Amino acid sequence: MKTSWRTGISFGLTSGVITTLGLMVGLHAGTHSRAAVLGGILTIAIADAMADALGIHVSEESKNSGPTSHIWEATLATFAVKFLVSATFLIPVLFTPLDQAIVISVIWGLFLLTVLNIFIARAQAIAPWRVIGEHVFIALCVVAITHAVGDWVKGFVDVK
Repeated sequence: MKTSWRTGISFGLTSGVITTLGLMVGLHAGTHSRAAVLGGILTIAIADAMADALGIHVSEESKNSGPTSHIWEATLATFAVKFLVSATFLIPVLFTPLDQAIVISVIWGLFLLTVLNIFIARAQAIAPWRVIGEHVFIALCVVAITHAVGDWVKGFVDVK
């Protein structure tokens, strides 16, 4: 696989999982609103996918080391993968009770990260458990922190 596509896919998938889960868990903890969670997912899928794609684009341009086609391939791959990965989290929110949808989404996100990291570990010829463990740990930290922030915001707003 071309480096440009590998860059876009790995960045888009990782960012799609982590930012979408963080937003979903935080919004759920703070509001318990299906509409807020759906709106958040759609916002991530559109605005954050475009922002990440532009970030990759500028980052690749700043390297000044490769053809323009490489830059655009990485940009488009980042947008497409981030958008699609984020959009997959709509499915459980639309079709299951919200509390259950959050659990399903966390499991789905961790599964996606695990699969990606198996491929990364194989490409680097290193033990998969180390890569998977590191990245899943970070994802779980994001989930825990955003849940706590959502609880804090709910408590802060309910008090006022």
